[in-house]
Formats: sequence, C-alpha cells, structure tokens
Amino acid sequence: MKKLRILFVAAMLTNVAIAQTTAPKSDVGHASVKTLEGKEFNTSSISNEGKPFIIDFWATWCKPCVAELDAINEEYADWQKETGVKVFAVSIDDSRSMSRVAPYVAGKGWDYSILLDPNGDFKRAMNVNSVPHTFLFDGTGTLVAQHNNYSAGDEDNLFEEIKKLSGK
Repeated sequence: MKKLRILFVAAMLTNVAIAQTTAPKSDVGHASVKTLEGKEFNTSSISNEGKPFIIDFWATWCKPCVAELDAINEEYADWQKETGVKVFAVSIDDSRSMSRVAPYVAGKGWDYSILLDPNGDFKRAMNVNSVPHTFLFDGTGTLVAQHNNYSAGDEDNLFEEIKKLSGK
C-alpha cells in the first residue's frame, strides 16, 4: 500500500511538472497597474485573442511619445481591420500628473487600451529605461520586436512587422 501511494504521488508530481513546462508563457512582464477608470489591472492578462498586440510606454510630457501614438492613431482603424492588432498604451506619468492622462487621451481621441503605471512597476518589469518604448508581441505573447524613441515613419515599419505576424 505504501509503495502504491509513493507511486501515485510521483505520477502526480510528474504530471504537474509536465503541465508547467507545456503551458504557454508570455513575455509580457507581470505588474499591477490601473485602468483609466481606476480599476486594478494585472498585466499578465494582456493578450489579444491570438492576434498581435503592441505595448507602448509613453507619458503626457514626452513629445516623441505623443507623436508616435498620434501617428499610429491615424492608421489604427485600418490596422485593426486588416490584422486585428491591439494597442495597450501604458502611461508612466507619476501620481502628480496621472490625473491629466484621461483628459489628455480624450482630447487626442485615441482608441487604445490605456493603462496607468504611476509607480513604474510595469515599466521595471519590462526593462523600460526611457520613453517612448514600443513592444510588439505575436498572438501567443512572445516578444517579436521593440524600439526606443520615435522618428517619423517608424509606425510604417511597425505595421510591416504586424502584417508579417498576421500573414498579410
């Protein structure tokens, strides 16, 4: 009977180990942030139903950040229609300037999922040192590309990468 229990426990532990190694792993860092509505949001739940997604770190005071998000916004509806891509724009504005984010986004008319990271936890989890910092993930959450800063036309290169991921 004792041998049977040991055998059973060993089999269970083997199954757990196999399940852990075969579970899909995302390259998205784990942190707790807030939505524009002030609700807690765990970044480990960032996904896009098997389609590519972008995580873009920005701040209201960062001109290149705003320029990049404006440029993407001009094409975003077409990008979504063609590839299903989704953008998560993560504001790193601190607690003093965080209250400006929602009216700023509303004024810009951005149709992104906006997340607030006032303590920089997600920023640290993703090893972001400066903004803008843009990450492109495939539908499984695997990091495919990233870039710092912004120059006009970077959004075109980003969309080319998105199309490759989407098979378009």
